[in-house]
Amino acid sequence: MNFKKFIPWIVVGVLAIWVISKYNGIAGKDQVVKRTWGDVESDYQRRSDLIPNLVNTVKGYANFEKETLTKVIEARASATQMKVDASNLTPEALESFQKAQGGLSQALGRLMVVAENYPDLKANQNFLDLQAQLEGTENRINVSRKRFNEAVQDYNTAIVGFPGNLVAMLGSFKEKGFFKAAEGADKAPEVKF
Repeated sequence: MNFKKFIPWIVVGVLAIWVISKYNGIAGKDQVVKRTWGDVESDYQRRSDLIPNLVNTVKGYANFEKETLTKVIEARASATQMKVDASNLTPEALESFQKAQGGLSQALGRLMVVAENYPDLKANQNFLDLQAQLEGTENRINVSRKRFNEAVQDYNTAIVGFPGNLVAMLGSFKEKGFFKAAEGADKAPEVKF
């Protein structure tokens, strides 16, 4: 039997197996990015779900600044309206999402600072529980965002290096965006007494 005529077929078969394997590896990394994005959204949703309870607890204190509560409610509405599809995690889409969530973070921060002026509110067990849950949720968000960025880095590395970039081109895989620090996060906040 003449094995020389089978050599091209063997090469083509090995190459096809390699391309399929590489494609499946990239597709798997894409699914990890989508799953970790779902985790990020879930943690942001948890924060959003806590806010009405927090606002209602604070509303019980009649002389509490209504403008602060209104800003929290408006920021929550804006943040919950901003949705990013897991298949379209472009840097621009993530920036818009992050901007909406950043507005909510700032409004919540102002609410907590203003709450310091109300000793009765600070002593309220519901408020303290909600504050602790919110702090825990913020930590969850940080962890989820970190895991998301790690998954994006792994995915992006797989599709930009050679020969993965050729397979990525065939499969229409595109680079995904990262979460970045909010604008001005590089400067320490100014504290005045």
